Amino acid sequence: MRVHSLKTLREFWKKHADAEDALRAWFKTVGKANWSSFSDLRKSFGSADVIRGNRAVVNIKGNTYRLVLKINYDWKIVYVRFIGTHAEYDKIDAETV
Repeated sequence: MRVHSLKTLREFWKKHADAEDALRAWFKTVGKANWSSFSDLRKSFGSADVIRGNRAVVNIKGNTYRLVLKINYDWKIVYVRFIGTHAEYDKIDAETV
């Protein structure tokens, strides 16, 4: 899978240094993945939740942070739509970010 965009993750871990290792590990895992459905993603990240519109929420660093992803399984692209703390996540609509 290709992740768009690493830049978003880098900018986040500049502000939240404790997230860097977990985000790098997540990025590495996704880069090696070949998901064709949400069930494949769930095998890689057991805590992932599905959202409408080929979106998913993944917990990072023991649910300290959350990633909202839009995934095009046919094209093998994962778009990072949001990354933030649990409290920040509670303030957004994950289906529209």
